Amino acid sequence: MRHDEMIGKVQALAQLPDRGSAERAAHAVVTTLSERLPSGLARHVAAQLPPDMADAMRRAADAEAMSGARGSGAQESWAQESRAPGSGARATDGSGTAGERFGLTAFAGRIADRAGTDEDTALRDAAAVMEVLDAALAPELTERMAGALPADIRELLPLERASEADD
Repeated sequence: MRHDEMIGKVQALAQLPDRGSAERAAHAVVTTLSERLPSGLARHVAAQLPPDMADAMRRAADAEAMSGARGSGAQESWAQESRAPGSGARATDGSGTAGERFGLTAFAGRIADRAGTDEDTALRDAAAVMEVLDAALAPELTERMAGALPADIRELLPLERASEADD
């Protein structure tokens, strides 16, 4: 999907007043999403996005990978252990450095801060961006992404995708 098409869809779905608002929302969501996803998975998602959205996602994934690389030499075993719900500060699906563990409240707060909106608007915008990502990404990649997210954030995905990840 082309950048203009993605931004137009975000604008329509989120009922935003202009393309600039849709652009800010899309970048805020993909940046925050890349902080939550394992870095390798975030890079795979970025590879299927238009260049400027991919750059925002890669920058955040690279920053997350660098902060994770500064940890102990046992990063990978620690990341493996953190797969269990509630077992630590990071989450991973085995594809690179673990992503930060945070729930919907922090997700909305980060998006709101980046987009210059309130948290309710950020959640509406996030649901719109997630729906556009669902349409833009290969289905198996969207499924991996859904599987790496906690249930509360996964609820922002289109209904059928969110329920598939629960199976």
